[in-house]
Amino acid sequence: MLEIDRLGKSFAGKVALDDVSFQVQRGEIYGMLGHNGAGKSTTLGIILGMVMPDKGDVKLNGISVLTHRAKALSKVGAVFESPAFYEYLSGWENLRILMSYSRGFDAKAAAQVIEQVGLTKRVHSKVCTYSHGMRQRLALAQALLPEPEFLLLDEPTDGLDPEGIKWFREFILNLRKERGMTVLFNSHLLAEVEQMCDRVAILREGKRVFEGPVRGLHEGNPVFSAELSPWPKAMEILQQHGGHDLGGSRLSLDPLLDPAVLVNAWVNAQIEVRAFAPVKRSLEDFYMELLDASAQVAES
Repeated sequence: MLEIDRLGKSFAGKVALDDVSFQVQRGEIYGMLGHNGAGKSTTLGIILGMVMPDKGDVKLNGISVLTHRAKALSKVGAVFESPAFYEYLSGWENLRILMSYSRGFDAKAAAQVIEQVGLTKRVHSKVCTYSHGMRQRLALAQALLPEPEFLLLDEPTDGLDPEGIKWFREFILNLRKERGMTVLFNSHLLAEVEQMCDRVAILREGKRVFEGPVRGLHEGNPVFSAELSPWPKAMEILQQHGGHDLGGSRLSLDPLLDPAVLVNAWVNAQIEVRAFAPVKRSLEDFYMELLDASAQVAES
């Protein structure tokens, strides 16, 4: 569905993207993760033809956005950056005007989409009376009206309360289930990405530092939570057995090491073992480990 090929982009001499490549398969929910300034929004801007890259190419369904923008984006819906509407008009009037700029306004289709996003009761109220969550729903309705096959979302849950985030997650998952929708979105909410995405790409300072399936993030060295005293002496023994201190009372063990052997070594060294239990490795754990590792490589 989407092919990103070695994108590069700089603004005023500062590198925003450095040789970024990845692919999104049809029917997939794909997440881009990264800190502010990592290049996520720049990537989406290039995909939408709103930002011109210095090098590389973007293809949607095999069609280059750079050379055939309208054709490439004909089946794409997007919510990019902060949604902007005519504040003095109703949600319905905004949709009618905005859709008339492209393929025309279909009132029946609009009513169905408005019902889907849960705005039926307020769609005829002026947008200036809308909450942030209602504006996000209106933006989502606008993105869905062209009946896209591919949906691009820029920080879609930013500023939403927990109820709004839960609604958004369920809505996107249902879109994929019912319509086979392909979705690409960027976010800094790791828990949401972990619950929604099939695969993720992680960007750091304009470079792609990871791409892979979310389920694979739980693989790797086992992680344990421990309460030990004295801690420094316990860490020396841990390192002797090939383990590492991850901080926050979390330890990473060599996958070939039997945890019982390590605990026995601590006890023999008169270390007080108050607690020692396995911890499921989360996307947040992986993300922080990856950023720490890439920072160390950059410093070296």
